[in-house]
Amino acid sequence: MKTFLEKALGFDSKSMKLRTEIIAGATTFLTMSYILAVNPSILSLGTGMDKGALFTATALASAIATLLLAFMAKLPFAQAPSMGLNAFFAFTLCQAMHYTWQQSLAIMLIEGILFIAITFFNVREMILDSIPTNLRYAISAGIGMFIAFIGLKNADIIVAKQATFVGLGAFTPTCILGIIAILLSGALMAKNIKGSLFWGIIATTLIGIPMGVTVFPDGWLPVSAPQDVSPIFCQFDFSTLINLKTILVVFSLLLINIFDTIGTLMGLADKTGIVEPNGNIPHVKEAMMSDAIGTTCGAMLGSSTLTTYVESASGIAEGGRSGVTAFTVGIFFIVSLFLSPIFLLIPSAATSGALVMVGVLMIDSVKKINLQDITESFPAFITMITMVLCYSIADGICLGILAYVFMKTFTRQWKDLNWTLFVLAILFILNFVIG
Repeated sequence: MKTFLEKALGFDSKSMKLRTEIIAGATTFLTMSYILAVNPSILSLGTGMDKGALFTATALASAIATLLLAFMAKLPFAQAPSMGLNAFFAFTLCQAMHYTWQQSLAIMLIEGILFIAITFFNVREMILDSIPTNLRYAISAGIGMFIAFIGLKNADIIVAKQATFVGLGAFTPTCILGIIAILLSGALMAKNIKGSLFWGIIATTLIGIPMGVTVFPDGWLPVSAPQDVSPIFCQFDFSTLINLKTILVVFSLLLINIFDTIGTLMGLADKTGIVEPNGNIPHVKEAMMSDAIGTTCGAMLGSSTLTTYVESASGIAEGGRSGVTAFTVGIFFIVSLFLSPIFLLIPSAATSGALVMVGVLMIDSVKKINLQDITESFPAFITMITMVLCYSIADGICLGILAYVFMKTFTRQWKDLNWTLFVLAILFILNFVIG
């Protein structure tokens, strides 16, 4: 059994514990399980797609992509529909640009196929290798702050305010439960309790019952049959693909997803300690390929673009280091098809503790950044702060690279630049100008 796990999923019985890997997978799943409720809600609201079918599509696409990553890359990461790109699908493509959801799915399919092609020809790996060391550290720290911000927002601790954009929310039951989740997760972790983030989510969900935050719907049953996916399965409309507008849309999606995935992989790999001295990440091509195949399968099932999830850091924080963690997440996604009523009970506030504590753990990358050289520290700062303020890992990376290229060019430090960075900078500028 151990030999199979080692060969298939990269499990090393000498340095890893199977129980730890499974708990790490469960923690990652519980931390990102909100996508099972949120993705169908966003896509059905913005497009009119069948919500039940979307739930099945979300679970199946996430399971396929994550299991592919487990066996191909043997890394403890998980994949699911991107929270930014599902909103792009619903509110930009379908509502603002007036594509039908069938046409939008066709666009997602083409993007997925192109993803596979550029991954096969090592284009994404070449981009990854071109990113400077200090920006890599900044990306890791920025993702940590971004994750923590998501946790605070999900619990309504931080809310939108007209005068200041964001501010402290009112002390509602949801907010109070989020604060309890953060303090409880921090206390459990400080005591070095194994599975602290996992147990924090479970305990907070139970605490939320008397508070009215964890709500049982009328006629609630823990088990239900999977919803029929046929209303949205392979419902493609290719009639609008050959025009300039669609080409620009596909280009924008590719750019966003490439850097969303690259940034997340770099940040997560840094936390697992697998990054080699030369900066290379083992099995990164396989991880990117599973993402690309997952996106293509997701489009066929009726879901928006998939990506590697930053919430994977919660499982890494619990000790997940191999594909067993990802395999566990994939199995949970399959099980969720039958136990969706249980998973949908977990309020987003209950996951806020795990997300904030992951942010705490990831911020230590800042100390590795060269803060003495302004041409290094300025791009790093731009990367970190814009990830949070733009609510986008991809935007943070784009603006950070632009700042890096500008600073190094202005000070004529040509040895720190490469042609890939120049090409990327031009593409980013074009993308922002075109919109």
